[in-house]
Amino acid sequence: MQEELSEMIAKINAVKEIEKAEAQEERKVENRSRAYNRLLDVLGYEFADEQLLANALTLASGSHRAKYERLEFLGDRVLGLVVAEMLYKTFPDENEGQLARRHAAMVKGKTCARMAKEIYIDKCVEVPKSEEANMEKHPDKFLADLFEAVLGALYLDGGYSAAKAFIERQFMTVMLDMKAPPVDSKTKLQEWLQAQGMPAPVYTVVRTEGPSHAPIFTIEINIDGYEKAQGTGPSKKFAEAEAALNFLMAVGVVKFGD
Repeated sequence: MQEELSEMIAKINAVKEIEKAEAQEERKVENRSRAYNRLLDVLGYEFADEQLLANALTLASGSHRAKYERLEFLGDRVLGLVVAEMLYKTFPDENEGQLARRHAAMVKGKTCARMAKEIYIDKCVEVPKSEEANMEKHPDKFLADLFEAVLGALYLDGGYSAAKAFIERQFMTVMLDMKAPPVDSKTKLQEWLQAQGMPAPVYTVVRTEGPSHAPIFTIEINIDGYEKAQGTGPSKKFAEAEAALNFLMAVGVVKFGD
């Protein structure tokens, strides 16, 4: 009798756990639906082919992943062109180098990741189990890629004018808040070393991790007389910039938060 009672309690508990999991999943779906509607409102555009937007918000494997990555590739180029045009028209007296530094700061991953959160993209996407660890370790990389994929979908469905209108609304404040062309960490390190009469830094890849479609690079700077500095990121360029920044902070040239 006791054994039968224990089995019955175990079954009841199992059913409760299943019901709890189903309720949680229903809430997730409802939350994603609300976020999706908010995203459409912020985009200010009604898609003729909403499957394009669905592809942009789908992190999956195989053919679905390829569709997402192609949209990300396209969105990155559209964003770069629109921002370049904005800068060209807004700062007529600045040279190519100054415009390029502004451009890099405006379209960098952290900026795009912040934009993704502002327009609810992070609430719309369902992260597959296979990507959860990478997403948690490098959330800005994933959010920036998602933002660019959405731009790619917007461009394909609405053309350049629709994508341009949205990008200009989102990035105008970022552009105007930038009082002067920023100096990136690699350039700052190069200038500092030159002032010390030292040779240019050498960046070395010491480790590559993660899947082939989303590698994570660790890059090291070794400068005579100083401790080695490392940087990690989703691209060699990103990791080099972080390594340069970490070195500059270590020697006191740059303070945390600069």
